[in-house]
Order: sequence, then structure tokens, then C-alpha cells
Amino acid sequence: MSTENKSPATPEDILVVDDTPANLRLLTDLLAKHDYRVRPASDGALALKSVAARIPDLILLDVSMPDMDGYEVCRRLKADEKSSRIPVIFISAFGDTQQKVTGFEAGGVDYITKPFEAEEVLARVRTHLQLRRTEELQRAYEEIAALKSQLELRNDYLQEAVVEAKAFGDLVGQSGALRHIVSQIDLVAPTDASVLILGETGTGKELVAHEIHRRSQRKDGPLVRVNCASIPRELFESEFFGHMRGSFTGAVKDRAGRFETAEGGTIFLDEVGEIPMDIQNKLLRVLQEKRYERVGDDRTRRADVRIIAATNRDLKQAVAAGKFREDLYYRLNVFPINVLPLRERLDDIPALAKHFVELSTRDLKIAKPRLTRAGVAKLQNYDWPGNVRELRNVIERAVILARGGALEFDLPGAKPETIGHQLSAVSQQPTADSAEPKFLTEAEMERRERDNLLQVLQEANWKIKGADGAAELMGVKPTTLLARMKKWGLKKPA
Repeated sequence: MSTENKSPATPEDILVVDDTPANLRLLTDLLAKHDYRVRPASDGALALKSVAARIPDLILLDVSMPDMDGYEVCRRLKADEKSSRIPVIFISAFGDTQQKVTGFEAGGVDYITKPFEAEEVLARVRTHLQLRRTEELQRAYEEIAALKSQLELRNDYLQEAVVEAKAFGDLVGQSGALRHIVSQIDLVAPTDASVLILGETGTGKELVAHEIHRRSQRKDGPLVRVNCASIPRELFESEFFGHMRGSFTGAVKDRAGRFETAEGGTIFLDEVGEIPMDIQNKLLRVLQEKRYERVGDDRTRRADVRIIAATNRDLKQAVAAGKFREDLYYRLNVFPINVLPLRERLDDIPALAKHFVELSTRDLKIAKPRLTRAGVAKLQNYDWPGNVRELRNVIERAVILARGGALEFDLPGAKPETIGHQLSAVSQQPTADSAEPKFLTEAEMERRERDNLLQVLQEANWKIKGADGAAELMGVKPTTLLARMKKWGLKKPA
């Protein structure tokens, strides 16, 4: 029994291996008198069987034995993960330097030369058992710290996922296209197959990923989202797989990556087409072998994770252009799900509009407005380049302006590339029904902050820093601007 499972009162377990009966009996009696639980073995094969049956706390191992010497026994023990941490003390009549070097290279921790004194053996045994207890305690502390870090990261990722999910709501609608998607989810969710979700920005690809996870056998595990478009190129490997302290400048502590955080659950790789080619190779290995290493670590970790990927790019074209690995594409594309744009499933708009009115009323804590048939018809006559995300923004804005009355939607036939331009036009043309209030609510101030940021980005043609960049126009640092863009979910249009 290893020390991990023992109370302090449990005697420590020592395996003594020696092919000389007199030596075996001498060592066994000596250790038993000092309250150790001793197991004898007369050769290497018996020693290995004894270890396989129960892991001892320490091994006293004779070097010169027939069939299999002590060095070979030790090498085999160290090659097995279950027995690799057992301290092995060699005992031999030959104590020259080369013999000791060979013993340490085989994995031993100490070397006692025959003939030996009883007190010498007891002192070495006590020392290495104490070291083992100390190492196990240190490992326990490290595991607790790693678990705490992993749980903190998991909480951050889940909060991020909740914020993103609010852009859509639930899978709402009654169109044939949506019913087809739901039937595909029902088919693939119970399996562990990789899924590739295709569709334009704002169509609700993340909701599909959430629903696959919710209906899967991994539903009690985490769902960790990775927005591949927002990760700096030099940090991809660390973000995916984690890193060890000191592995690069700024790595001040060990950090679990998102694959480790998603252990036992699902990882959702959004914008998967943005992953650099050198990282694609490492991702392919995780898909094929279910293994990876943290940056700066030799230890190989197992990845018990299901992968769901999404993209608004044509990955086949990216493969043809040499920007995406063909073998990775086929590994991800085991079960493709295509989410059609909102303009191709207009039958979903009435249900979505009603749903978003309910959500906006609840979130903003304001009076519920009326959604009229004329208003729904107007929504269905619009092209929706921003898809479901744009619809949510339009309705939320209309709910604020309605003040509990009928909802009105200003959806001109002019360029609808971004809802920010359209909303700015609405806010700059007040009518009798939507006059400027005497004061602004917190929600309205946030809307205006977002609209202003979007207008500046458009003015700068989405250039972030440098002369005439959006950061310079706003008089803020580029890092501040990027943080605000992330807060509002603003990204340069494809």
C-alpha cells in the first residue's frame, strides 16, 4: 500500500529483494523489529510480481542476482508509471564508482555496500521514506494549486461563453432549416464525433455547439469556448495547451490550457480557420492521438475532450490556398452542420423577434412593448447581413425607444453592413414618438458607447493603431480600444 492511502499509524511497506537467504532474513528481521511491514523476494521476477500486486513505499534491492540483476529490475520499475516513484536503494558487495553510477542511471536513489551496519541501513531507509513523504506532500500541494487554477480558468471561460450566448438566446424558430439542424444535433450529440459548424457571422453557430454539448454524454463536463480569431499568434500554443513557469518571457507560473480545462467535456473552437499552420499540426495530433504537452514541459498529457469547430470561412478554399491543413480539415469535418443565414429562413423571424423582446424587456427592466404584425412584416422584408445577432440588436434598440408602446423598426434599404450605422441613423433622427429623454439609463449609455465605438472603427476603416487609427481618433491606447472591442463583440467584417 502506498503512503497516499495510509493513515500515520499504518506501518510503511518495504520490499526486500536478495537471492542470498541469509541476507534476506537479516534485512527482513531488522526492518520488522523497527515496525516496518516487510515483504521478502528472492529474485527479480518475484520482486516485479510483488510490486504489481501492491506498490511498496521503498525497495531494498540486491544488485547481483541470477537471471535478472538489480539494475534491470529497477529499470523496469521506473518504466512503469505506477511504480516509477518508488525509491530504490541498491545493496551490493561492489561499491566502486562505476557501480554506483550505473545504479543511479538505472533510477536508484542510494547505494549501500556490503558488509553493512544495521544502523546504516535503518538511517538510509528513514531518510528516503521521509523524502518520499515530503515529495508526495509537495505534489499534493501542486495538484491542489493546479486544480484551483484550472477551476478559475474554467469559471472565466464559462462566464465568457454565457456572455457570448446572450447574443442569440435559444434555438428559436419553426423553419424547415432550423428543424433540419435540430435533427442533425439529435443524431450527432450522443456520439463523440468531431463536428464542424459552418455559417455566416451571427447565425448562431455557438448556440448549435452549446446544444450538441447539452445533449451529449459529456453534458456534466465543461464546455470551453476558444475564439481563435482573438488569440495573438505567439500565444496560440500556450492558450491551447498551457505552459510551465519560465517557459517564456511572462510565464511567471504554471498555467493550464483550454484543452486541460475542458477535460471530460467539450472544447468549441470558434473561427477555427484562423489557427496558424504550425499550431494546426499540434491540433491534429490531439485529434489523432488524444495527447499534448504544455509549453516547456516534457510530460505528455491525455486529452479526454470532444472537439466542435466553427467557421465562417470556406475551409476547402483555404486548403487549396495552402492556408489550412487538408488532413486537419477532414479530421474536423467528420459531421458538418450548415447554419443558414437569417435571410434564408425568414419563417424564424416572428418567433425570434418575440423571444428577443422578452429577453430585452427582462434584461433592461423596462415596460414590455407591443410587437405588431406590421413590425414583423417589416423585419421579414429586411436582408439581415448581420443575421440573428443583428436582429437581437435591432429589437433591443427598438424596445428602448418604444417606452412600452408599439415597436417600430427603421430598416432602410441602404447599406446594412453593420447595425451600428443603422442605429446611429435612428438616434440622429428623433421623431415625436422617440424624442430625446431628459436623462439616459445605464443601458442606453452603454448602447451609445457601443454605437460610437463602431462609428469610429468604420471611420478608420477598422485600423486600430497608428496615424488615423481608431485609437488615435478616440484618444485612447490601442490596448484600451481592443478591450472595448472585445467587450462589445466588435470584429472587422469578413
